[in-house]
Amino acid sequence: MSDITQNKVELRKPDNFEQENHFYPKALNSQLHSMVSYFLNLSNERIIERYAHLNPQVDTKALNEVLNYQSKHFFWGGADLFYVTTESGNRKMVVLETNSCPSGQKSMPPRSDSDEHRGYQLLIENSFLPALKKKRLPEGKLAVIYDKNYMETSGYAQTLADLTGEDVYLIPHFNGGEEFIEFQNGLMVLKENGKETPIRAAFRYVTQKPWNRLPPTTKTFIYNSTLVCLAGGRNKLLANKAYEFYNSELALSGLKINMPETIKDVGKVEIPLWVQKFGGKAVIKNPYSNAGQGVYTVTNERELEDFMKEEHSYDKFIVQSLIGHYNWSSTSAQGKYFHIGTVPNKKGNIFIADLRMMVYSSPNGFRPCSIYARKARAPLKETYPENSWDVLGTNLSEKIAENHFISDPSRLMLMDRKDFNSLGLGMDDLISGYIQTVLTVVAIDKMAQNLINKKGQFRLKLFQNLDDDQSLIREIMLKEKTSE
Repeated sequence: MSDITQNKVELRKPDNFEQENHFYPKALNSQLHSMVSYFLNLSNERIIERYAHLNPQVDTKALNEVLNYQSKHFFWGGADLFYVTTESGNRKMVVLETNSCPSGQKSMPPRSDSDEHRGYQLLIENSFLPALKKKRLPEGKLAVIYDKNYMETSGYAQTLADLTGEDVYLIPHFNGGEEFIEFQNGLMVLKENGKETPIRAAFRYVTQKPWNRLPPTTKTFIYNSTLVCLAGGRNKLLANKAYEFYNSELALSGLKINMPETIKDVGKVEIPLWVQKFGGKAVIKNPYSNAGQGVYTVTNERELEDFMKEEHSYDKFIVQSLIGHYNWSSTSAQGKYFHIGTVPNKKGNIFIADLRMMVYSSPNGFRPCSIYARKARAPLKETYPENSWDVLGTNLSEKIAENHFISDPSRLMLMDRKDFNSLGLGMDDLISGYIQTVLTVVAIDKMAQNLINKKGQFRLKLFQNLDDDQSLIREIMLKEKTSE
């Protein structure tokens, strides 16, 4: 399925939401699985009680503070999680990465028969609009800006128009494409047909190098800001550092962000040494790509050689332990994790699947918004795969040209009565995935707070010390004065 690439500004007027325009066909008439429905209706208080009961080492007060944390910058996020275990049967939800503009609404079954807008309304009504009320905003209009995922971004724009009763601009903002917006003294301004329209607040779904055309700090309220992307929402290197800092802060609480063993700030020439350290099996990541781009799984010499032959845009990489089949997973400092995978199908095949958990911050704490899963193309086998990405890669998006993606919804697994059972997940796994997701969002929000000074200006020197990748630094759009 092609991700429609629009190159025009649209004006969305209230009361024009059409479900078939904003949900995958397979999600339109799906029915939410009863266990997922039950999970989504659990209060944070009940989630805390259940989690603490199964994990008596956890400080319930600390967990309560986490789930009721009030985000200052990172208002909505989605974590990609793997359901893994050790040879001794220690099961965990492990965080692969956290996205600051996550997809998911178009894949979510309705919570009730009258749930027309589904997760779009939950997010806008409970998170975006309350965040707006806390801000001193300039005069101007409302907008949604995007560079992919037209199905969802148009859904957000239409929902925002429906809930506010205002016209909402839906503005394409592609990397290297036609510029419809500019910033004037920190204010976002829409420029179209010789007319300038100030934007007081914008819902952002700009994912490809957003920092090269959106400043980290602006007078227009941007939900989420580019600051969040640089702090970890689209920067895997800084995200990992944010997780480590937050894990240190949580050390006495019994809480921890679970992640693969990660080597950071790795130059290209060093990569073979770190792959060897992980037993010749590893995951190499360009820290600043997304939608499945810039991720390389290595299980043999050929795959490593293919990576080393490629030209890359950035100077630094991260190398992580690889989670695969028990027979060929990396052995890391935490031991060997391997995939639990899906319930075997009729042919006896097990597939690796990840779980995307989207959450939002509200005045009443965090809440889960939408959930879906994605399975790999090829089944998981005991022997080494010749093409490991087919077995390990779960992302549905494929970039076929600049600003043009296609998606493979055949591997999409909904939280409905049909797909959910084959994932092999239970209530406590959903709770664990939710808590892991919130922990990562809080960690990145705290990092974002550290990257601005008391005047609200971006701390470029501190950022450079944390992420000294000159190719990235040169891309960052710094319209505002930067200072320590």
